[in-house]
Amino acid sequence: MSMIYVLDGRRIHSLEDFWRVIGESVNGPGGYFGKNLDALADCLHGGFGTPDDGDFRFEWHDHEEAREALGHAETARQLERRLAHCHFTNRESVAAELAAAREGHGPTVFDWLVGIFEREAPGRLLLR
Repeated sequence: MSMIYVLDGRRIHSLEDFWRVIGESVNGPGGYFGKNLDALADCLHGGFGTPDDGDFRFEWHDHEEAREALGHAETARQLERRLAHCHFTNRESVAAELAAAREGHGPTVFDWLVGIFEREAPGRLLLR
């Protein structure tokens, strides 16, 4: 029987909320299932609370609420943080992404997260 982890989109108002909600969904209160995009990709390959046989999926309930919260405003906030800490060789591209997000263009945090699921765990994310 496949393990199903539920993400409550009503509880996700920022990327930090997403990390908390997904960690709790998989590993209970205070649980960990990534704290950055690369870590999420790693976690989706197993060994961080999901079944070793890979028989699991995520259902993201009320994902439209989370999609709105993780839209361009949150994307700009995250890119501002990234710009402050990124390697100087990446500053120009991150600044361009930030400018686009401030204008309401380009992929959002929600898009980043869904894209990771699609690349790293195809078919394991159901948006409800």
